[in-house]
Amino acid sequence: MPVYKKLVRDRIPEIIRRNGTSCGVRRMEANEFEREAKKKLQEEVGEYLEAGNPEQAVEELADLLELIYCLSDHHGYSKEELESIREDKAERRGSFHERWFLEEVYDDDDK
Repeated sequence: MPVYKKLVRDRIPEIIRRNGTSCGVRRMEANEFEREAKKKLQEEVGEYLEAGNPEQAVEELADLLELIYCLSDHHGYSKEELESIREDKAERRGSFHERWFLEEVYDDDDK
């Protein structure tokens, strides 16, 4: 009998039962959820880093987004509020589309 002890998507217990298997689950308290969601983020980032093709990469990015949205809600912010914060920060600081790699910063004396 496999033991997982990890955060899973909401419908996983239902899917397991529908497949004729039983499972043990419990609802976590808020602080435990946050801790386990952070572990899950690390797991999903690892899976993204290991993705072998663009389709797998995008699947893992979707998992990361789902976790990010849930954590944003957990912290009291909706997806829309999170997106507004992201947009504001992108406006003020830029995005990553230009792919700049900062080598070093020089003082005026270093020129």
